[in-house]
This record gives sequence, structure tokens and C-alpha cells, in this order.
Amino acid sequence: MQSLQIHSEGRYLCTEDGAPFFWLGDTAWELFHRLTREEATEYLQNRHDKGFNVIQAVALAEQDGLGAQNAYGRIPLRRHAGVGYLPISPDTTGDYSYWDHMDYIIRQASRLGLYIALLPTWGDKVNRCDGVGPELFRDTNTAYTYTKWLAERYAQDANIIWVLGGDRDMEKRRHFEVECAMARGLRDGDGGTHLITFHPKGLRTSSSPMHEEEWLAFNMIQSCHCQRSAPNYTMIEHDYSLQPKKPVLDAEPCYEDHPVNFKMNNDFFCDVDVRKAAYWSVFAGACGHTYGHHCIWSMNQEPGSYFMMGWREAMDRPGAGHMQYLRALMESRPYFERVPAQEMLVQENRDGSNHMRATRGKRYAFLYTPHSMNLAVHLGQLPGEQLHAQWYDPRTGETTEIGIIDNIGDRLFVTPRHGWEMDYVLILDSMDD
Repeated sequence: MQSLQIHSEGRYLCTEDGAPFFWLGDTAWELFHRLTREEATEYLQNRHDKGFNVIQAVALAEQDGLGAQNAYGRIPLRRHAGVGYLPISPDTTGDYSYWDHMDYIIRQASRLGLYIALLPTWGDKVNRCDGVGPELFRDTNTAYTYTKWLAERYAQDANIIWVLGGDRDMEKRRHFEVECAMARGLRDGDGGTHLITFHPKGLRTSSSPMHEEEWLAFNMIQSCHCQRSAPNYTMIEHDYSLQPKKPVLDAEPCYEDHPVNFKMNNDFFCDVDVRKAAYWSVFAGACGHTYGHHCIWSMNQEPGSYFMMGWREAMDRPGAGHMQYLRALMESRPYFERVPAQEMLVQENRDGSNHMRATRGKRYAFLYTPHSMNLAVHLGQLPGEQLHAQWYDPRTGETTEIGIIDNIGDRLFVTPRHGWEMDYVLILDSMDD
């Protein structure tokens, strides 16, 4: 398995041999903490079969990741009398430690061609503004020592992508210094062989204040779970415009079956919401996208009110199955030439639920319309006198033929079916040889 790199163009990820890599992530924060070997293998196989290629997970997990034992009765750090848990003292004793379990899952993922976007710790261990904590990383020496040890352990695992942060703000200078010390530890521990990024708090981006840090290979945004139709494309556009150029993706959009704005008296996000977030962000210039399900990030076991199902049932929710068609579409045309192309849309674009997005390469264009809204398109911007036009269904990956059309003027395209859940992508390919 090849490690990942930043493509020379600066906007996209690629493998060591230069092949395109479209990040299609799944959110499994509690993977190491809650699942057995057999359960983890089942989960990873399911995600592989659905086209995911990145799994986001945490070493020192959010849900009492220090005190609550994993499936084998182990915890990650030794507890010392009078001082508590010390991150410079990982518990590697016994026949099958917490870290041995992580090793097993990471290598099972590698066998399936899956990358692990690995957070050394959830952010509450750096800044306990909320969460269980405690704040283990209050000084740079502790932060550096822990991440250097972790990076040395996985230096030879090509399927690792390091993710700092963990859904907490850097409210004080020491928080920033601790995160940078962690980055130095990762670099020194693995020799700089793995990419490093940063997972921010909701409605934030890693670019502020990390963009100019040399260790930050690409940016992550978190468009979050606060509202329906959150305009994640504006956050992507912002980071896409920055210098130096770095790839960007939405690493935590709205999760399927998550209560809107975390409140049980609101609706729940559905497959329509997760598809919109995905196509909006990618067509705005993102190098990939992460899907999430409320009952998978938590590896919830039993149905309840806030977590409505177990993780096994959640694996096959419709939105998860639809993500593979986004990846298939992005990989179907020349990859590294793709750029945002809002100028192809005729009408003044709508904000909110009916927002449309366009992206294009040199000889093709993709235009996304949610809720089966008709698309008015400026033609003549791709080469050639004629175009091959098709509708692409984001729910099935199937195409519906429109035909060969003249590549001139403005044209209205009417979707094959209609309804609030019927989003489509218009595909235009140049017929010019």
C-alpha cells in the first residue's frame, strides 16, 4: 500500500506513484475504543465494499477514552497514584494491550486498501472546554513525547494520515503551541513519511490559524450538525483561495440520522442532506469528502432516543451507500484538471436548500442541482461544436441519456424526475476529438 502525498498542482491528494486519490472518508471516532477484532473487521469490510477509502478514528477517544475499557478490558495509558493518567506512559503491558488492538485494526484496514486518518487524541485532552477530558496535554514536552512515540509505532504503516485537533478550539496560546509540538513529534517519529492535517471545531476551518504552518499538508473544515443546508461550499471556497495552495475537504459535515442542532425536538438529517453536503463541497473544489453517521462515530450498541439504532444497522443506511457514486463520478474523468465552474450557471444562484454548484475539467463539466431544480447553463465554455449530455443519479450512479447538443448559447435542462429528494448531476462532455 502506498502512502499519500500532495499533488504538485497543490489542490489534490495522490499516491506515491502520482495516481489520483479522491478522499472518501467515514467517521468512526470510537472504532479502537469500542469494537472487538471481529466487529472491527466486519465494519471495515462493509466500508470497503461501499467504496470508502479513509476511516477517521481516534487513539485517545472522546467517550471516556482514558477510563472506560476497550472490548478487551484495556485502557491506553497507565494511571499513576497521585498524578493520574500520563500520556508519556502508554500501557503496553500484557499479551494484548490497547495499542496491540489498534495495531490489529490498522493492519486489517491496510489489507482492505483503507487509510486510517488517525487522531492521536480527541481535543478535550488539550482543551477541555467541554467533554470528559482531562487535559493531559498542557505543555509542549508532554505533547511532543507522546506523538513521537505514536509516530514511531506506526512509521512503517503506509495507510496512516495524521489528524491533529479533535473538535476543540485553540482558545489560548498554549493550545496552539501544544498542537504544533504534536506535529513536531509526529514528524520526528515517522521521519515525515505521513501527511498531517487538523480537525477543527464545528463551523471552523484548520486554515485559521494553521494554514501557513509548514507541517499542515491540507485543510479540513467542519460544517457541522447545526443546520440543514449549511453552506459548506463557502468554507471550501475560502480555503481554496488561500496561498500557499493546499487541498481542502469537509471532514465533518452533517451526519445521517443526527438530530439537527443536537436537539431531539428537531428533525434528523437524512440521506438528502448528506448528499447535498458532499456534492456542494466537492464541486466547490474539495479534494474529497467525509461521510458520517450518528450511530457509527459513537459505535452505538443499542437503539435509543438520541442514538436511534445500533452501529450494524447504521452501516447500511441509504446515505452511506450513495457516497460511492460521488467517488465514481470524480474518478471517471481526468482528475487533476478539475476546478470550480460557477460561471457556467445562467441564473443568479440561490442560497439555502436549492443552491447549485458546477465544476469542470478541460473537456467535461459536472453541474449539481438539488431537489430536481431545472438547470440553466451557459454553453460554449467547453471545446467543440457539440456536447454529449447526460443526467447522473447520485442515488444509483446510473445515467439517463439527453443526447448530442449544440455547444452554443444558453440552455435549460429539465431533470428526469422531480421531488425534493431528487437531486441530479448534469454531465457535459466535449465531442471535439
